[in-house]
Amino acid sequence: MYILVNPPISSLLKKAENRFTLCIISGKRARQLLDGAKKLTDTTSSNALTVAIHEIDDNMITYVRTKSGIK
Repeated sequence: MYILVNPPISSLLKKAENRFTLCIISGKRARQLLDGAKKLTDTTSSNALTVAIHEIDDNMITYVRTKSGIK
């Protein structure tokens, strides 16, 4: 099992409303990176998800909520 240590989850949760949103944001960005998007932050990792998480932590990636709720 892999545990995220750096950046800490508490730091990442300040940039998203909850863990689910954080998961969606990081997953979408990781797919963009796998499809050839340029890295927005300096990291030595070649893992797309790790790069995405660092970009979120460095405030390079943000999101906009498009729906107020699901009914």
